[in-house]
Amino acid sequence: MHIGLNAHLLAGNAGYRSAGIHNYIAHLLRHLPSALPQDWHLTALAGAENTLSFEDVEMRRSQMHTASPIRRILWEQLLQPFALGGFDGYHALAFVSPLLLLKPSVVTIYDLSFVHYPERLPASRRLYLQAMSRLSARRARRVIAISEATAADICSTWSIDRAKIDVAAPGYDPAEFHPLPEAETAAFRAKKGLPDRFWLFIGTLEPRKNLVTLIEGYAALPPEKRLPLIIAGGRGWGYEPIFAAVEKYQLGAQVQFPGFIPAEELAFWYNSAETFVYPSIFEGFGLPVLEAMACGTPVAVSRASSLIEVAENAGMMVEPYAPESWTGALARIHEDREWRGSARLQGVEAAKRYSWQNMAEQTAASYRRAFESA
Repeated sequence: MHIGLNAHLLAGNAGYRSAGIHNYIAHLLRHLPSALPQDWHLTALAGAENTLSFEDVEMRRSQMHTASPIRRILWEQLLQPFALGGFDGYHALAFVSPLLLLKPSVVTIYDLSFVHYPERLPASRRLYLQAMSRLSARRARRVIAISEATAADICSTWSIDRAKIDVAAPGYDPAEFHPLPEAETAAFRAKKGLPDRFWLFIGTLEPRKNLVTLIEGYAALPPEKRLPLIIAGGRGWGYEPIFAAVEKYQLGAQVQFPGFIPAEELAFWYNSAETFVYPSIFEGFGLPVLEAMACGTPVAVSRASSLIEVAENAGMMVEPYAPESWTGALARIHEDREWRGSARLQGVEAAKRYSWQNMAEQTAASYRRAFESA
């Protein structure tokens, strides 16, 4: 069995684009070969600029640079179909299969943010994703979602039979994300000029992260109960109200924006924080929450979408749209040492439910359902 995988969203270099989908695809290509029979062969299709390689995966690079979304779409629809002749099956690793696809297929859908939050993308890309992702999901033999919440969303929004959808949730590397000795985190805080106690958010600064609500709830706390709040991450779209809220409530001295956090520093940031707060109202999965839990950092998340399943029985659930709920949650986080201790232990244990090898094995099971009857 020879499977072709569209891996053009693999980033060639570290940076903003190397998070998210890139991370998922890279870990899948590392772990998938060991989850499949030895006589199955994998070929990943990538852009000309990509230099990554993976053991037991053939990398087939196009002559076209596809980091640009427009170039990638042109390759995806006009050139890719002619590269699929020798494959028995095809996996669209990010939303869309080619219209001229004649092979049995699997498609991975990470979330439907482009449906529910269409303003985050230019009209051309939004319309392409909305039309082609739904068509690709309908034509595919199996659809892979990265959480139960995303699977339910695909089912209800696109009327896709739930029995056709498999879940292959992300994981984390326990060698990288784990509780660190206090001496190491103290040294990191000193190096970065961080306070001994602070609350942390990491994610793209955009409306669905619900950061304005968090800031409003934070502002309502008595000053003596406020720890410094660090909001880290790259600026997405519509981020201006976040900074406006900080200015409105005169929180410039207490709310910090360090910008994008390199992947190699993430575990130190999680370990250094007293609590990780994630007020997002919509996530395909919520990987930062899982990583924070694995590091033994207590988490407080919105009672929304996939965050409920990720932080189940470990984190504090907060009503997402009510600033007063975040005020109450932050007050308890500040005062309740017993909760923080319990949440640390429960988070580390709950994180063990997820691994990249499990994700690969769930993907392999989806392949068997899709391709062995081809």
